Amino acid sequence: MKKLITLFVIIFAANISFGQKYDSFGEKIKPSGAITTADLAKKAVEKGTVEAKVTGVVESVCQVKGCWMKVKMDDGQTMRVTFKDYGFFVPKDIAGKTIVFEGNAKTKTTSVDELRHYAEDAGKSKDEIAKITEPKTELAFEANGVLVPKN
Repeated sequence: MKKLITLFVIIFAANISFGQKYDSFGEKIKPSGAITTADLAKKAVEKGTVEAKVTGVVESVCQVKGCWMKVKMDDGQTMRVTFKDYGFFVPKDIAGKTIVFEGNAKTKTTSVDELRHYAEDAGKSKDEIAKITEPKTELAFEANGVLVPKN
């Protein structure tokens, strides 16, 4: 009987781990109900600040420690996604993956100093960093949870 119970526990644990489709970072969220980046952009224009669960493709990730990422928007731009209270990071190798993230979006003006910091984190050259001379107004997202598909 003991062997049977042990076998059952092993099979159950294997099913749970094989059934998971995502690695989770930050707060636990579910993938269902996510909207597209295009829908998010429309809602942000209408409301200013939007709480949402979004799905999108990662364009790039901070190569220092995974403390921010850029997600592709339908208009060819990107949206910077940071993480609530700097409380978690994402893997640095997830560019190209379609992820799900939940939190708050708003239009934000990013200072030249902050843009240069981000460029440095992204591994840009000193010449590229020096060319950043104007603040940028863009849609920004603060995520409280992120789901990254397992390989």
